[in-house]
Amino acid sequence: MTDQTRSRPTAAFYDVDGTLIKTNVVHAYAYYAINTPELTKRIGKTAGLLAGLPFYWLADKFDRRLFNEAFYKNYAGYTEDRLVLLGEEIFDNVIRPNIFDGALSLVKRSQRQGHRQILVTGAIDVITRPLAEFLGCDDYVANRLELKDGVATGRLEKPLIAGANKALWVRQYAEEKGYDLDGSFAYADSGSDVPLLSVVGHPCAVNPDFKMRTTARAYDWPVLELD
Repeated sequence: MTDQTRSRPTAAFYDVDGTLIKTNVVHAYAYYAINTPELTKRIGKTAGLLAGLPFYWLADKFDRRLFNEAFYKNYAGYTEDRLVLLGEEIFDNVIRPNIFDGALSLVKRSQRQGHRQILVTGAIDVITRPLAEFLGCDDYVANRLELKDGVATGRLEKPLIAGANKALWVRQYAEEKGYDLDGSFAYADSGSDVPLLSVVGHPCAVNPDFKMRTTARAYDWPVLELD
């Protein structure tokens, strides 16, 4: 290893849902739905979410990109100001109470070791930002809702952050920022995030599902239970 390689900064990349927090994007939208001010809209959005749950479950298991594209249509019609406000409310009422025991200490320990802390999540940015600030992270990447005249269209802006795209984003980000991926860490729970863990020198399966646990066992990756 050359002196130039040793001097390059390193990072710790974290998936969020299921890795650092117990909740997921469905819980977040459920909060939006049941807190819609108008009664008729509240009933309609809640009923629509319940009706779509079987499809979302299947899409999430087989194609995370398809899940994201379908699920975020629920946000069509929300104004930008409303989304920002609800993002803060969701953090206070849904996300913060459901941060896994040990998640904050994991991040703080990594910080003390000198790694930059970066969240890589398929959630939307207005929800991710307050979590990143609370954890003391240096940066984050999240999905962004397309807005027209300040109103969400229900589509996502590119790049779509899901599955193998997370790994692609990390590679590009590391190249732009000059990070040493061989000396960097990544943490995730889902089998869909195996590509994310594969791009760093120090992968770790956190609260792993069956596919992630099987892969971790095959490649001798460490497994961490934060709950």
